[in-house]
Amino acid sequence: MINFIVWLVVGGVVGWIASMIMRTDAQQGVILNVVVGIVGAALGGWLISPLVGVPSINEDAFSIGALLVSLVGAIVLLAIVNLLRRGSVR
Repeated sequence: MINFIVWLVVGGVVGWIASMIMRTDAQQGVILNVVVGIVGAALGGWLISPLVGVPSINEDAFSIGALLVSLVGAIVLLAIVNLLRRGSVR
């Protein structure tokens, strides 16, 4: 149970930081930040983790490397959403 709560909190923080970097924070709420953080961590774990050898937060590995992989995955996710929505990454 505590892992689930930590997963939600860290996912929310990662999603919030990614939305601040991509300047989409005004369009997102807390729940969407959590979703972006968790889905971005899954995306980062699938795409980036094999390249750098660092797990994401979805693999129960809480470290700076895991946070960075999750953050990059969330940024990539927001860039893809912006590209599909507006036709530009921003």
